[in-house]
Amino acid sequence: MRTTQALSITLPLEMAQMVKNKVSSGEYASESEVIRDGLRALAARDAAMERWLRQEVVPTIEAHDANPSRGLSAEETRKQLQAHMNLRSGQKI
Repeated sequence: MRTTQALSITLPLEMAQMVKNKVSSGEYASESEVIRDGLRALAARDAAMERWLRQEVVPTIEAHDANPSRGLSAEETRKQLQAHMNLRSGQKI
């Protein structure tokens, strides 16, 4: 049973050149390897997003739904975010 399938793809010139450069630099042995690695990275990103949604976003929404009084107003959220950004940039509040 065959475990691969040939596909014909069309890429913008810039992306096609990127693939060719990866192969010509020796980083990859073939154009197919470059595309496979890119698809693996995409799958990993999708899996990370799915984990984040399930493990952080959904529980946060459920906690808010269970006790909406703990939520912050948009103005309070803006103030807290600005204070956080100021601290990270070394500015005083």
